[in-house]
Amino acid sequence: MRVTESELSDKMSEAAFAFRGYNVTNLGRTPELLEHPAYGPIVEKHLKEASEIYTAATLQRIDLVKRVRLREETCLETYSEAISLITAAEAAQLEILNEFFGIEFTQASRALGYSLGEISALIAAEVYEAEALLTPILKLAGDCVELAQNIQMGIVFSRGPELDLPAIEKLCVETTARNQGTVCISSFIAPNTVLILGQGGAIDLFREAMKKRFNRQVHFKKNPDKWPPIHTAIVRQRNVPDRASVMLETVPGGMKAPTIPIISCITGTESYNDYNSRAILYDWVDHPQKLWSVIERVLATDIHTLIHVGPDPNIIPATLGRLSMNIESQLNARSISGFSLRAVSSIVQSRPWLAKYLSKNASLLRTPLIENVILEDWLLENAPSA
Repeated sequence: MRVTESELSDKMSEAAFAFRGYNVTNLGRTPELLEHPAYGPIVEKHLKEASEIYTAATLQRIDLVKRVRLREETCLETYSEAISLITAAEAAQLEILNEFFGIEFTQASRALGYSLGEISALIAAEVYEAEALLTPILKLAGDCVELAQNIQMGIVFSRGPELDLPAIEKLCVETTARNQGTVCISSFIAPNTVLILGQGGAIDLFREAMKKRFNRQVHFKKNPDKWPPIHTAIVRQRNVPDRASVMLETVPGGMKAPTIPIISCITGTESYNDYNSRAILYDWVDHPQKLWSVIERVLATDIHTLIHVGPDPNIIPATLGRLSMNIESQLNARSISGFSLRAVSSIVQSRPWLAKYLSKNASLLRTPLIENVILEDWLLENAPSA
């Protein structure tokens, strides 16, 4: 169902902005926003500013406006350009929303971001200026690209019970100790899904050992793309966390609380205060993303609408979509269990205040009730005429 301008404005006090991170494709509908006669100048401004930040940090010139106009997609080799493109697109979408629809970032209840998205959330919440926070990331992106050349991603998932996460973490440590490459969890997606990154043949060693150690309901799927090893211990091989930390010590900003609370994928909850962002961001570099903890936190709050910011948002809407389908299938089950779930779901829906007093598992029943708005689609659907 289409959300109108007035409806979205009315929903803001119970809404959260969700920022996407890096993916194998990063253009989304940014070319359409750039070509739009009303939106175009704002998008062009942010792309130019991001190009200038990139040039100052890397001493290499890029033209993101030209890239977007030509619809040139990014790749691993242009990872640092992708970082600049994504953050520029996210900033542009927020300014368009404010300029043309009077909806400000600070009207929302909270913000959250997956991976690079958390960086954009900190910038939007005025904890740092874009140049201050992006410069260290851009300076170190080349090391991540070089490390990524022999890194593969594996998706470990279960079609039945929850994954035994301590057992998976133990197997990562055991596999790494065989000295054929480091393998680590990079993201906790859901109780039944984690993302694994491994160097060289380590990911295959992990997969073979997993087959023998876990039951048949636990599966492994290898992703064909190459990924920068951010959020894993692999970046320590180039001293990236320590180098990033030293750079962050003296960048401007970071000495005030976010303008709205940010649910961090580093900690799994609203952790930022007026001085600790540098310490939290140190863990952003080499610690896995706690996406599932963030999803649980969202569902335990008064958030009813998620506004997904960035070009072609993917992992957060997809995770919520899978969870919603699983819950709806249980709610529709013709069984005592299904009846009980429907009863609890009715309570949660009609008395939202009561949800926070129920267990966190009961709050998951709110998932099908969460309204997801893909901001770039919404902006184009509601765009003013030329």
